[in-house]
Amino acid sequence: AFSVDNYPYRTLSTLWVTLFFWWIYRRDCPMQPSTYETLKRALASNNPVELKKAAEKCRDVLKARPHDAAFLHLMGVIEFQLGHAGEAAQWIKKVLVVMPDSAQLHCLYGAMMVSQKKHSEAIVAFKRSIAIKPDYAPALYGLGGVYKDNGDEANAIRAYNDALAIDPNYHEALNDLGVMLKNKGALTEAADCFSRAIAARPDDPLPLNNLGMVFFSLEKLDAAEDLFRRALALKPDYPEALNNLGTVLHNRGAFVDGAALYRKALAMRPDYPSALNNLGLVLYHRGAFDESISLCERALDVQPKYPEALNNLGNALEAVGKLPEAIAAYKQAIAVKSDYAEYHKNLGIARLAAGRFDEGWREYEWRWETAQFSGVKRDGSRPPWRGEAVPGSVLLIRAEQGFGDTLQFCRYAPLAKARGFRVVMEVQPALVKLMGSLAGVEQVIGQGRPLPDYDSFCPMMSLPLAFATRLETIPAGAPYLAANAQNVALWRNRLPDDGGKKLKVGLVWAGKPRTQSPDLIAADHRRSMEADMLAPLMDIDGVRFFSLQKDGSPAPKGFGLVDLMAECGDFADTAALIANLDLVISVDTAMVHLAGALGKPVWMLNRFDSCWRWLRGRDDSPWYPALRLFRQPSPGDWKSVVSRVGNELRNIAAHR
Repeated sequence: AFSVDNYPYRTLSTLWVTLFFWWIYRRDCPMQPSTYETLKRALASNNPVELKKAAEKCRDVLKARPHDAAFLHLMGVIEFQLGHAGEAAQWIKKVLVVMPDSAQLHCLYGAMMVSQKKHSEAIVAFKRSIAIKPDYAPALYGLGGVYKDNGDEANAIRAYNDALAIDPNYHEALNDLGVMLKNKGALTEAADCFSRAIAARPDDPLPLNNLGMVFFSLEKLDAAEDLFRRALALKPDYPEALNNLGTVLHNRGAFVDGAALYRKALAMRPDYPSALNNLGLVLYHRGAFDESISLCERALDVQPKYPEALNNLGNALEAVGKLPEAIAAYKQAIAVKSDYAEYHKNLGIARLAAGRFDEGWREYEWRWETAQFSGVKRDGSRPPWRGEAVPGSVLLIRAEQGFGDTLQFCRYAPLAKARGFRVVMEVQPALVKLMGSLAGVEQVIGQGRPLPDYDSFCPMMSLPLAFATRLETIPAGAPYLAANAQNVALWRNRLPDDGGKKLKVGLVWAGKPRTQSPDLIAADHRRSMEADMLAPLMDIDGVRFFSLQKDGSPAPKGFGLVDLMAECGDFADTAALIANLDLVISVDTAMVHLAGALGKPVWMLNRFDSCWRWLRGRDDSPWYPALRLFRQPSPGDWKSVVSRVGNELRNIAAHR
């Protein structure tokens, strides 16, 4: 849940309004040269002392000439510059008594009302200006801004377009219209507005930043990065652009660089909620969960109804095992943004981690509406299966996520067969041969191959919902997959023969790298370890280690591992190899699920922020009877995990 920020609309800053006043004043109210010089010096110096002197001179003149429009106007400019918005408006109101037909002065008064959030009076003033001068673009632009602030999107867009019809290069109107179009999801039209604004004023960082946000939304990260950097070249102290550039780097997995930019933005604006939230997300990804919680809470102190921060807070709370608090945070995020699928999916995962399966499986169905699953193949031509019995019909069960998920949830196929279905299963090509050993499956098809006719389908991880699985009804019988006996014999002949004197242990220290999103990149870093961390196991007597590592960094040559994985063409080969081992020790990868499905004893080296499927506070698993969990006592502490595993392994080897 990144937060990217624009400076959405031009605020009526003191300097901008002052210059606007001055332009109108010089146009409509010529003044004496000496007064002009005094104001010019005061504006240039922005010195309150000089401004106060100028105000005294004006007051002296107005005592003698109380209806002098030039000096009444000048007093309004000075009072506003001094921060006295209410008094400034009163002076301008007096000018309007003298010059009621000035479109510019009515527009000016409307701008002053906007600065005081008096929107009704501002609308009246802008409309009077337009009535006097229908082609006066600044009044139309100001009117659009008031409509925007009031949430009247249609009238705001209409007013901005009217201003641009008069002045197609009206920089501020182009930018503000672009922001409104972006917020509506009209990204192409928004990009056109920002591009035109940049062409009209190339030295303004605001539309550069906003166009960068559009490209970020379109996942054109190179173009977004270039625009954010251009904005920062013009304005180095631009917190929004720093924050947004940080999200680009963060999104690529450059967490350290992203964090540095967020911190720089916060140095300029300590209460900047987006940067607080984003830095909290970086720290979550890096396993600094307590710091992440603190930053998300700070962001929520500034902006209580901030759904991204509530969601990120939920993630960090879940990581440290505070599941009730995490569930509450997700619910608050949903209360703010009820149709956002990511929050519902995360709520489902937290409930599953807490063992609340009835609620968890239902909420987890929201995954199909998230960006992560946008490219996952589904079938709209057949009805999804929800658990009803339809004897004799063909049910297609489809793999939807990783190898481990398929290995874990394929166990439901025999249950579907028991309800009278003819079961067809579509899985990753590397699993096709192995899935042929699964009871109750009529046909196994590799993804990408033509499918036979079928009547209904069910995504594999929707099977627990279809079968109303509760914690106590998990179909935990193992083994439910088996290696081919002939292949087992062939692999037995490939292994070193020590006469059964040594314990044969398979090792996996890293998951397959995943680069689809920063969440997956970070989770892979947290679940994996460097191979050399396993060095303390290598001196255990009576154990021969075998590498089951398919991807990731190789083991040091000094470990002396037996490595035959290059000869494993698919999971059927790996299953036959594992069948010849006594024990598998692995981080949280598909190998854990493969060993568990084969009924092989497996010890899992578990990260601190354990995956939802392993629940909390347990060293066993209801999914796999032969599984033991060795969880980090603190984030990143693999040393303690390896030490515990080493002690257990020595004990077993000594009593073999």
